[in-house]
Amino acid sequence: MTGAGGHKKPIGFVSYGHTSAGTRSVQHAKQVVTTLRLVPLGATVAIRIGDATENGRQRPDTAHDTAAVDLLDELVRVAHALRPMRERTRAGTLSGPLPGSYARRLTPDDAPEVTVLQRCCWVDEAVVNDTIAIPALHESLEEVRDWLATWHTTGIWRDGRLLGMVRARRVDTDWHLGRLAVVPDLRGQGLGRWLLHTAEAAAQPDCRRILLSTGAKSLRNIDLYHSEGYQSIPLPSPDGTTCLTKDLSARQR
Repeated sequence: MTGAGGHKKPIGFVSYGHTSAGTRSVQHAKQVVTTLRLVPLGATVAIRIGDATENGRQRPDTAHDTAAVDLLDELVRVAHALRPMRERTRAGTLSGPLPGSYARRLTPDDAPEVTVLQRCCWVDEAVVNDTIAIPALHESLEEVRDWLATWHTTGIWRDGRLLGMVRARRVDTDWHLGRLAVVPDLRGQGLGRWLLHTAEAAAQPDCRRILLSTGAKSLRNIDLYHSEGYQSIPLPSPDGTTCLTKDLSARQR
């Protein structure tokens, strides 16, 4: 293991031995892994061979089982707590629009957080548009994971929480945007506009226009897009959404 690969990751120890049950080796190993910028846990599992084995086999031991569960629980808690610190060292991480926030491209591994974000963000859209036929409300974890693998999706994070996202991809000479979402408690603070600008800036130079859609009754969303230079396409969509477009041809002159 290298320092870069283990940066700000927790590590636990299971040791075995005779008199000290391997605890002296653990103390030495903790000094080594700290140099590699790993974070050793306080919880350990120490097995004294003479007490723990019989006829060459390990005896059942409730105390050791409990210690192992405690070790794994602590490993999960500390890994989650250290995640924001690891994220900041990843290639492609940008400073976000809020103090302490950062942005990066989302991957299929982020599907659980994206699924939660979609559930909490599109409930309001369902109420306003009087429909629950909104894909973001019903997608399974696997479906979210699949589209994260094909769309270029940017997410804003703070303290391990996904605050907002937007996805984009090219189709012919069009740049398609979608799933612009911001957690309800942080709306009105510029996150949505920041995400929109970030997604627009990623469009290839030869793209001629940006396309996106939103609920036909989502007036707040429509007002945001109009203020950013988008025009509504007159023809209504049969699925109750309205499409908007932004011309990029002027950028090519």
